Amino acid sequence: MKNEKTYELVLTALFTAIIVIMAFTPLGYIPLVVINATVIHIPVILGALFLGPKKGAFLGFVFGLTSFINNTFKAATASAFVFSPVLAANMIGISGVFKSMYICFVPRILVGIIPYFVYILIRNVLKSEQKIWRVVVNAVAAVILFISVRAFVNNLIDGAGSLAGTVVGLISGIVLFVVLSVVVRAKKASGIALAYAGLSGAFTNTLFVMSGIFILYKDAYANALGIAGDAVIDVIMGVISFNGIVEAVVAAILIAGVGMALIHVKPIKELK
Repeated sequence: MKNEKTYELVLTALFTAIIVIMAFTPLGYIPLVVINATVIHIPVILGALFLGPKKGAFLGFVFGLTSFINNTFKAATASAFVFSPVLAANMIGISGVFKSMYICFVPRILVGIIPYFVYILIRNVLKSEQKIWRVVVNAVAAVILFISVRAFVNNLIDGAGSLAGTVVGLISGIVLFVVLSVVVRAKKASGIALAYAGLSGAFTNTLFVMSGIFILYKDAYANALGIAGDAVIDVIMGVISFNGIVEAVVAAILIAGVGMALIHVKPIKELK
């Protein structure tokens, strides 16, 4: 028991260090031709899986803290106040402190909690005897890949709604569905569950941050970007439908790959 606690303490410190290094260096981003995919949440998700949701929540807090520091002292973008209670207080008053605290910390803490339960749920579903649920899980993954590939291709050729993006996305989704069906039959449920954990972690960050911006900062965000208030929803949906999906797919691939390697050293943390 003592060795286990020591091991988890060391692993928590390691993940914390990785988050800090990623946050303050270019290592936290992967260039993907048209965008930079954020990967700072990867160690948070891995921490949630291998250390449990409590330590995962702590790692999410560290992620939020680095975001707060970066946006407060660097303020590289006009919308940096969204993640900085200090800047927000100067702009809109004391209410900005609480709004930015929520956006900066709550989504990141949830990144350290939700993926764990998604992993347990998907793993148990895939190991069940009810094949229909396996088909549903595989179909959801295929749809997500279809949407992601379609958005990515359309952005590359600058043609939203392009037939090329739809075709490539559809082929990618079908191929993934077939591959997953074979993998599940081979009883490799853990790998697929890890991929879903990665997806859920990335989407948690994107959806909670962007919805928080729309609900709490619609007008201030529009002013910062120099756009009309009615256009904010278009900007937010653009981030979710393209950046968010691409980052989620990247997270799914990395979490599945790294997770399967780590699982041989340390099993997924089971709550008691």
